[in-house]
Amino acid sequence: MIKKVVIVGAGPSGILLAHYLLRRQEAYQIEIYDRRPDPRSVSFEKARTYPLTLNARGLHALRQVPGLEDSVKAQGTAIWGTVVHGRKGKMRTLSRQKPLFALDRTQLVITLLEKLTETDQSDRLTLHFNCKCIAADFERQSITFESITENSVAEELRADYDLLIGADGAHSVIRNHFLPTEEFTLEAQYVPTDYKTLFSLRRNEPAGLDLKPEHIHSWRLEDGTTVLAVPTSEAIASGVITFSRNNNSFVKLNTTTQVLEFFHQNFPDLSPLITDAEAEALLNRPVSQVLTIRCSHYHYGNSVLLIGDAAHAVSPSLGQGGNAAFEDVEVLDRLLDEYSDDLNLVLPEFSTRRQPDAHALVELSDSPFPLSKSLFLELIVRQKLGKVLHQLSPQHFPASLFELLSDTTVPYAEILSSYRRWIAKVKRSNQKFLAQQSQ
Repeated sequence: MIKKVVIVGAGPSGILLAHYLLRRQEAYQIEIYDRRPDPRSVSFEKARTYPLTLNARGLHALRQVPGLEDSVKAQGTAIWGTVVHGRKGKMRTLSRQKPLFALDRTQLVITLLEKLTETDQSDRLTLHFNCKCIAADFERQSITFESITENSVAEELRADYDLLIGADGAHSVIRNHFLPTEEFTLEAQYVPTDYKTLFSLRRNEPAGLDLKPEHIHSWRLEDGTTVLAVPTSEAIASGVITFSRNNNSFVKLNTTTQVLEFFHQNFPDLSPLITDAEAEALLNRPVSQVLTIRCSHYHYGNSVLLIGDAAHAVSPSLGQGGNAAFEDVEVLDRLLDEYSDDLNLVLPEFSTRRQPDAHALVELSDSPFPLSKSLFLELIVRQKLGKVLHQLSPQHFPASLFELLSDTTVPYAEILSSYRRWIAKVKRSNQKFLAQQSQ
């Protein structure tokens, strides 16, 4: 019997899930709805985009669909380490044994979509863009969308389903419909640092600047303001600038000249890579906040499931959000195998298995990097010393926190158990630091 699956959210995890379901012997009819336009038809300047990195977890999930990992890697850049930029041009390079792959979110979505529509099972797939979810009836297993036509006329669409997947992000509409259901609890918090996306030049030959390719570049101020940038092409580096919500001079800038002067004073070896046009664009970009999500469970009965950020949104500080979302898809696929596609068993077991790791990831991502300079230096020493000790005696010294997160598929709950003391130490230090900054 064919099962109809409605996926709300055409982001990376929603599209990857469609890949998995179309490959299963149990027949699934897939409908994907997204409130935004088809990214294949939107100019890059208007796209909702930012750089992200795929690590061992995300790549392993892609690898299960033949050809998908190679197609995604072809659009990305291998990252072999991090360059920490200090004052007066000083730099430290932290190398990696295994590469991450950095690419633009929009390009990732487009690649996944193109491969999805090429599959020989695409006749069981329907895509609906510009469709906003406005109502869901879990009991009747129906969902209603508002579709905006080319003439800007709103029309209502209703779809029935056997399985509804909420892959619609941290502000999930599907998750909101869980709130009145029995025993569902939700913890939603904004992290204390905000951010803006940033696009710089990769090189400025007259100034003698050339960001090392295949590396993440980071700059940091005493007040915790941080810039992260990844060279994503020969000409451009994509990144973000993060800053404290309560007390930061960056958000008080009012003119392009002030923005350029801010970088000149605080990030002198980055400043020549910021163009006048980017300074103006940066000034006009809205400040973005990061919402973290913890849920008591991710399923409703045998017909509704949350995945990705809708289930467990985390701070982007560790670059794990997209990878954890891809891992969700792989876990769900294994459960469908284990329970022969019986949704009565699969959905509650998904909640049982994923919740410990999802909650652990929220905790790991909340305080991975110290804001104080002294503890940040301790982190760097720990990284280098830990790598040596692990190589000498792996049975007594675990791999470093960041290697476990990025280079393995060790469950997040196990990683948190090994590094709980460090995370607690950083959390206490950061709370004290932020309190001092707000005074």
